[in-house]
Amino acid sequence: MKKFRGIFLKNEKEIAKMRIANGMVSRILDALGEAIKPGISTMFLEEVTQDICHKMNVKPAFQGYYGFPYALCCSVNETVVHGFPSKDRILKEGDIVSCDMGVCYEGFYGDSARTFLVGEVSQEAKDLCRVTEESLHYGIAAAKIGNTLYDISAAVQRHAEKNGLKVIRNFVGHGIGSSLHEKPEVPNFVPKGGANVPLQEGMVLAIEPMLAIGTYEVTILSDKWTANTKDGSLAAHFEHSVAIRSDGPEILSLSSNYSGAY
Repeated sequence: MKKFRGIFLKNEKEIAKMRIANGMVSRILDALGEAIKPGISTMFLEEVTQDICHKMNVKPAFQGYYGFPYALCCSVNETVVHGFPSKDRILKEGDIVSCDMGVCYEGFYGDSARTFLVGEVSQEAKDLCRVTEESLHYGIAAAKIGNTLYDISAAVQRHAEKNGLKVIRNFVGHGIGSSLHEKPEVPNFVPKGGANVPLQEGMVLAIEPMLAIGTYEVTILSDKWTANTKDGSLAAHFEHSVAIRSDGPEILSLSSNYSGAY
């Protein structure tokens, strides 16, 4: 594995393993999307995730990571990221729920997230999810050789703000490979200063816009994980693991069974 400015560049064999890992993640997210409906608990989604991981004989990436207790981050409505599944949190008509999931396969990680609609939701919630997912794909389109890391950031931020949404700034995307989080950080906004780098073949980036209707500020709850918007406004989260290739970006976590949350 080569390095460029401290960033691990993956070879074909390593990317092939990450393609398998991310394929597993996408299948789990497909199953969660089918399971989500009014009346179920978010803990049921954790149980679905654990069951599929067991059947695939693969390790959930998040469980135990810095003490996180679950395989699934399950974030409802105003929760941006890192929500705990709970038997007491029952999904209701009109909710939106972000599911963030990762696995480790033969020493390499996959990581992806989607926000799902629960039954019939407001137009505001639909637009939030649509623009967040579109922002992800604008960022991915910019993830090509000849561009820099902050070209990805600018593409996400431009589309989000053009549509009146706020970019969460406390959390960013990241490199991914034999570790769940590697260099570089991938912000969803263009920071002042920071370590901008040219994109190189073999980089693999987890690009993950998190957008909110109200403020970009967040509050961390007493569990030290759950991050809510400070004003209680709705937030959405979409993520793909993307390899930088000579012929353009390759989405490793793409699913043929998923056509969009909206």
